[in-house]
Amino acid sequence: MPNIKSAKKRVLVTEKKNLENKAVKSALKTQIKKFLAAVNAGDKAQATALYPETVSAIDSAVSKGILHKNNAANKKAKLAKKLNALDA
Repeated sequence: MPNIKSAKKRVLVTEKKNLENKAVKSALKTQIKKFLAAVNAGDKAQATALYPETVSAIDSAVSKGILHKNNAANKKAKLAKKLNALDA
């Protein structure tokens, strides 16, 4: 444990932010799993409905600094590809 007051505060702030980031990341993973479950089940209607919500969750994680913008673009491209594969 640090001795300096500012270092003690940084530890507390870092722990709090870590929990917030973990919660957002967990919610994002859950949303992606819901979308992938709909795609794997072949439910085009549900997958189409979940896609905008999933993309929105990814964009939200980027704006909060949890994901890098290129990583988010990669995820969105993969999800779009899976959604478009249901048409074929």
